Amino acid sequence: PPSSAPRRAAHSTRRDPALNRCASPGGQGTMSISSDEVNYLVYRYLQESGFTHAAYTFGYESYIQKTSIAGTDLPPGALISFIQKGLQYLELEANLNEDGTDVDGNFSMLNSSDLLSKPVEELKNIVKEKRKSGVDEDRERARVKREKLEPETANGENGPTPMDADGSDVGAEAIDDEDVTRLEGHEGEVFICAWSPATSQLASGSGDATARVWSVPAGPSGRKCRASLKDPAVLVHSPVDGAEGGDGDDGDDKERGFESKDRNKNSKDVTTLDWNGEGSMLATGSYDGAARIWDAEGNLVNVLSKHKGPIFSLKWNKKGDYLLSGSVDKTAIVWDAKTGEAKQQFDFHTAPTLDVDWRNNVSFATSSMDHMIYVCKLGESKPIKAFKGHTDEVNAIKWDPTGTLLASCSDDYSAKIWSLKQDECVHELKEHTKEIYTIKWSPTGPGTNNPDVPLMLASASYDATIKLWDAEEGRCVHTLRRHTEPVYSVAFSPDGKYLASGSFDNRLLIWDVQKGELVKTYKGDGGIFEVCWNKDGTKVAAAYSNNMVTVLDFKKP
Repeated sequence: PPSSAPRRAAHSTRRDPALNRCASPGGQGTMSISSDEVNYLVYRYLQESGFTHAAYTFGYESYIQKTSIAGTDLPPGALISFIQKGLQYLELEANLNEDGTDVDGNFSMLNSSDLLSKPVEELKNIVKEKRKSGVDEDRERARVKREKLEPETANGENGPTPMDADGSDVGAEAIDDEDVTRLEGHEGEVFICAWSPATSQLASGSGDATARVWSVPAGPSGRKCRASLKDPAVLVHSPVDGAEGGDGDDGDDKERGFESKDRNKNSKDVTTLDWNGEGSMLATGSYDGAARIWDAEGNLVNVLSKHKGPIFSLKWNKKGDYLLSGSVDKTAIVWDAKTGEAKQQFDFHTAPTLDVDWRNNVSFATSSMDHMIYVCKLGESKPIKAFKGHTDEVNAIKWDPTGTLLASCSDDYSAKIWSLKQDECVHELKEHTKEIYTIKWSPTGPGTNNPDVPLMLASASYDATIKLWDAEEGRCVHTLRRHTEPVYSVAFSPDGKYLASGSFDNRLLIWDVQKGELVKTYKGDGGIFEVCWNKDGTKVAAAYSNNMVTVLDFKKP
């Protein structure tokens, strides 16, 4: 949906008292549903459907975090189920006999467009006409025919094609629950996880307003490992006092198109996190608009408060002296990591900033809902390059290992590869059939630790597939088709030979990059937001929607 849709929905549900009451037929009583409950159903629907950025924006503007609704009590697909039941209720009411008795055997189905757009009396007239014309018999014959065809057409042309012809995982090792370490403790969905580049520590960020740093024992994962686990360091994201964006800055907030974050200061979902290169510092970005720096033991070192909206992306530069953040307030900020000072704020975008990525220690790229990509440099007041070509939101950007090529992916179903040497993209990658959520470069090619292996780009999409591209030729080498729901995360192993993927089908899959074959599978109990490898390539972690983090072992086949 367009990015303005969730904002309009949030405002309308706050204004319209009619949404707080649903009348039962014949005025036999009422049942109530509050605007907060409607908002929460929409928020969860956006999350489950993969509209992550729209969900954040909608949640921020509709005060989701201030409600007392227990998200854990809400089953997946609640909004769709609620709507379907409402349609069935309308259909039943429209088919009632004149005397109000139950429907007889001559039951007439109504299509969803009629149910959504027409009042009950008009629906009753439609039913009468269909009964007179004897359309029910034709409808029944069509239903039987459709049921016979459904097994053949499931996951067909109009939906994901998640499996190859054999529909199986032949040749792949299924990892048992007994061999997986479950890290429990978060009280909200876990959006992100990242291994320390120097130690066996694993950081995770959640909707419960905490990040956690887990010390994962060496050796096999599983039941024995769980028994020896120590309690994690819990990084509590407390409200930020005295931060910019308070009452005195309301005018500036409105100018940027967002209300003061201070009114939503209790919204502290940890949306992003990143370790510095030495593994000595962890930076977290939060829904409250503040970035925080912690030491490896979980002690708060600094709070960086200048953004006026949720932070979606946060990255250390390679040297570790600067931190880069991108926010819904449409800006990116470079921070002095030691002092916490904002060195420079970049406000070139006209819509929320969705991703940021360093090219080197002083220059970086930003992407936005405004379809644009800017390459910026510390100390420069204007972008050093503007890449225009996407026709929808640019969800993610990544520089290749040498900082030569920039990859981007968008809701326009395409990924692109750019070079500072030219204005037009070098390659346009257009084989996905739905929005592309993320991209990752392989740690291979000239200038890397794996110089003899070709540079590859992986793209993960809502079409439930992952594609591997030859970066030099812009050619799709493999399409990986085992997921059945949107793929939110992919990660290459440190040697670039394997790729881990996580989807909302609850499955973590590991692929052989060269062969394009599935080698390991694990099915958890929730949708997966993030997957990541440890520095040795021997363990893979995943962040789940059911408040869990899992760790499993990987040994090369």
